[in-house]
Amino acid sequence: MATRGRIVDHSAEIEGYLVNFITFRANLDATPLMRGLPDDSCTCPHWGQVLSGRMTYRVGDREETFVAGDAFYLPPGHIPIGNEPGSEILQFSPASELRAVQEVMRKNAEAMQSS
Repeated sequence: MATRGRIVDHSAEIEGYLVNFITFRANLDATPLMRGLPDDSCTCPHWGQVLSGRMTYRVGDREETFVAGDAFYLPPGHIPIGNEPGSEILQFSPASELRAVQEVMRKNAEAMQSS
């Protein structure tokens, strides 16, 4: 389990995929965390389900909102831009692609905390 401030993430790798059960403790706009990735957006596809709450993503030039019970697919080029506090998702992602994105997000978060 990893707790990163406003997120609690339980994850496991299964045959090249990361499976994440994520709880969002507070509303989070990940836009600044994506800086430095191609098009400043997540390059990893995700498949999953919203278990509770509401999640909003920018995908290209549109916004997509998913609510409890919705299954979702997020193609490369998306940005998580908001959620209801307490929202929970189950997400499946290619492990190597997600780890590369997470590393950029981690570095951006550290830079934001130190400034």
